[in-house]
Amino acid sequence: MKKKVFAVLMSAVMALGLAACGGSAASSPAATDDSVVSSADGQAAGPDIKVGLICVEDENSGYDASHIDGCTAAIKALGIDEKNLIIKKDIPEDESCYDNAVDLAEEGCSIIFSDSYGHQSYMMQAATEYPDVTFVACTGDMAASSGLDNYKNIFPHTYESRYVSGVVAGMKLAELIAADPSLDPYVGYVGAYPYAEVVSGMTAFFLGVRSVVPEAHMDVQFTNSWYDPTAEGAAAEALMSKGCSIISQHADSTGAPSAVQAAHDKGQNVYCVGYNIDMRSVAPDVALTSAQNNWSVLYEHMLSCFVNGEEVPVDFSAGYADDAVMISDLGDACAEGTQEAVDAAWAGIADGSIQVFDTASFTCQPATDGSYVVDDAGVVTSAFGLDADGDFVNDNGEAIVDGAFVESSLRSAPYFGLHIDGITWLN
Repeated sequence: MKKKVFAVLMSAVMALGLAACGGSAASSPAATDDSVVSSADGQAAGPDIKVGLICVEDENSGYDASHIDGCTAAIKALGIDEKNLIIKKDIPEDESCYDNAVDLAEEGCSIIFSDSYGHQSYMMQAATEYPDVTFVACTGDMAASSGLDNYKNIFPHTYESRYVSGVVAGMKLAELIAADPSLDPYVGYVGAYPYAEVVSGMTAFFLGVRSVVPEAHMDVQFTNSWYDPTAEGAAAEALMSKGCSIISQHADSTGAPSAVQAAHDKGQNVYCVGYNIDMRSVAPDVALTSAQNNWSVLYEHMLSCFVNGEEVPVDFSAGYADDAVMISDLGDACAEGTQEAVDAAWAGIADGSIQVFDTASFTCQPATDGSYVVDDAGVVTSAFGLDADGDFVNDNGEAIVDGAFVESSLRSAPYFGLHIDGITWLN
């Protein structure tokens, strides 16, 4: 019951966050008496501001496409002229990000977003030089500790959609085992990097699988790249060659689903769960669903605070309760009863009866770095969520509340970095 009460309280807090802005105020000319322009008929046409968006790839990356679509939808909803959105594409996680952030500031953008984790230090550098411009690093985790009033972070509760997509995979795995009881309950995961963002999502997916097939186990192959179709396809092939029946991913291309479809075409009984976009266009026979983010919810909240002259939150996150995460339509290959299982999972997340990282649902080996504590059974009893001294080891902020690891409450970006039993990291 305590877990449910806590979840309901957290949902109320997030709902309040959507209704009202908060956090350190950005020192930017967001809303003045002349920030709204008039159309030819004298009606208000929306705030006259310029918005910048820096993308690590382009529309060919499902992840970047979701950001472009989300930001575009947000400015439309707020009445900002689309020509006032300036998008920089294919910007690497290096000095190029700083150069483009400066270019956007010089072009008159008063709020600038970047969409990739590795952009954040360059966004911070630009923020120190342009104190009258607000910089928002989507997926970043340094805003609260930066000391900058004009530097912010946002991230959705992706772990929720990951868990539900894992339920979809679990239903299919159970169907495969029912047809062949000798089948190894073995799933694979193509991950970009061993960052908390990826670890949180892959663990949530695995726990969703295990909610249906408790004996399931999973291998993870990292590509050390956010977008590399060739490497992602090769990683999926390697996992399938080891006997994985279902492949999921935290990587931004269609490489893994395409490889699974190719293997299926050759007679292998394999299926996939994607990320960012509906993968049925490239994997029509094997795509079960995809975990997805509705970035427009987060962009619109930040922009709304900004243009209304309200305090822009330092960290902002939102989840299923606010339509910020979802899964794509179920594929034809899904097991019978999957929609009902999905509906039940969403309902449980909504009412708090399902805590994605319930400590009763997983075990860990003892920590060597002191970032968490386990009892004799391997159950996590205490865990830090934040890194106070910059050594990449969490050492501050209790993340275990009422028997669950609470994600995205100490900051917006994920901080679940526990290596749980049942998941093998191959590299």
